[in-house]
Amino acid sequence: MPLVRDKDKKRLHIKSRLMGESLVRKSLIGELKAPPQVRLFPDVNVVKIGGQSICDRGIKALPAVVEEIGSAKEKHKILLTTGGGTRSRHIYAIALELGMPTGIIARFASTISEQNALLVATLLAPWDGIRIHQEDILKLPTYFSQGCVPVTQGMPPYDYFALPPEEGRLPVHRTDAGTLLMANLIGARSCILVKDEDGLYTDNPKTNPDAVFIPEIGARELMEMDLEDLVIERSCLEILINSEAIDRIQIINGLKKGNIIRALDGEPVGTIIYRER
Repeated sequence: MPLVRDKDKKRLHIKSRLMGESLVRKSLIGELKAPPQVRLFPDVNVVKIGGQSICDRGIKALPAVVEEIGSAKEKHKILLTTGGGTRSRHIYAIALELGMPTGIIARFASTISEQNALLVATLLAPWDGIRIHQEDILKLPTYFSQGCVPVTQGMPPYDYFALPPEEGRLPVHRTDAGTLLMANLIGARSCILVKDEDGLYTDNPKTNPDAVFIPEIGARELMEMDLEDLVIERSCLEILINSEAIDRIQIINGLKKGNIIRALDGEPVGTIIYRER
């Protein structure tokens, strides 16, 4: 951006494309020309360990998942996030009964997600697991150079400023959305959500045995289907469609041994939801 002086030569300005713009003009965004988004860490895999699906199962599920991730660290750079699970749902219910606003409810959920991050990082100690805060994300090269597996909460840091939903007061951007936003921010190699289902179905397979498995689908098509139940947060679909850096989300069953490694290796295990423009 060049420096220019006023006609009276007393003032120096930085001449830029947005000088004098209000940033709210409707046609402005379409007029802006920008290079592709920089992918900060294109070799990092962002993996979310589900709260209710994995963490809440305790010794029946979590140690095996942690061990599989630990065994993959020599081949893959992995940034872990954690869900909130049953405890988040419990605090949601209490907060709704007491008339709490969305921002307070989101803050409650963040504390639960933080607890699970500490839990997972502690179990990962033999593989150099380390609990990090979201603001430490640009320190990833340091963590990986030391052989660490960084773990952070999946809840996005909106907290008190969580966006009000169209209906109700539950925050629409929870740990699935926070994980995807993290992957988009760093331009990750992959975004993998580890749950207790094989992937996406037309309905909840736990309650509907006739639900049909969907191995691959576009985010826009999935939005248009408007299914009653989804294995991921609905806000993820819009985030994926608008992402410049992430072109897919992979949902896998972490209760099946080897699925995490297969997904990290790029195999089409589980369900892949891909970006549609």
